Amino acid sequence: MEDKPLGILRVHVKRGINLAIRDSTSSDPYVVVTLANQKLKTRVINNNCNPVWNEQLTLSIKDVNDPIRLTVFDKDRFSGDDKMGDAEIDFRPFLEAHQMELDFQKLPNGCAIKRIRPGRTNCLVEESSITWSNGKIKQEMILRLKNVECGEVEIMLEWTDGPGCKGLGREGSKKTPWMPTKRLD
Repeated sequence: MEDKPLGILRVHVKRGINLAIRDSTSSDPYVVVTLANQKLKTRVINNNCNPVWNEQLTLSIKDVNDPIRLTVFDKDRFSGDDKMGDAEIDFRPFLEAHQMELDFQKLPNGCAIKRIRPGRTNCLVEESSITWSNGKIKQEMILRLKNVECGEVEIMLEWTDGPGCKGLGREGSKKTPWMPTKRLD
């Protein structure tokens, strides 16, 4: 019997910014998001280095230590698709925000719960805020693509405790299934 997932992570792929040119004057980009054995992709936007996908991809999270990778490709009709860069999504700060001992329902809409600064351990272009918005915790971020000359992708993360999911638990509960045993300050 397979383990139940902890929950559902929605990755809202909003848009690409200044993506690399892989055809003669433009590109036909699409995004692939991978987590363990799950692989999801957006539709192709033809002839556009600043595409707007505005698509939601849904991942089932079983192990928070599995990395989430985002890769942008250029669709080619007669040859293999060209890679246009990649980024790793660090979603642990997002999950840690769910563990905070806050009465989220009392927070005003749009309230920032936590801020994450760009650094060597993430692909953030600018500071990213985890917010309480319309009854949910969300994180908007712009990721700088690696292994390419230019390009960024704007996404939003949203967590759901789906039916049959274990959930993340909360600080102060008897068991918090995913938190590290040693706290790093």
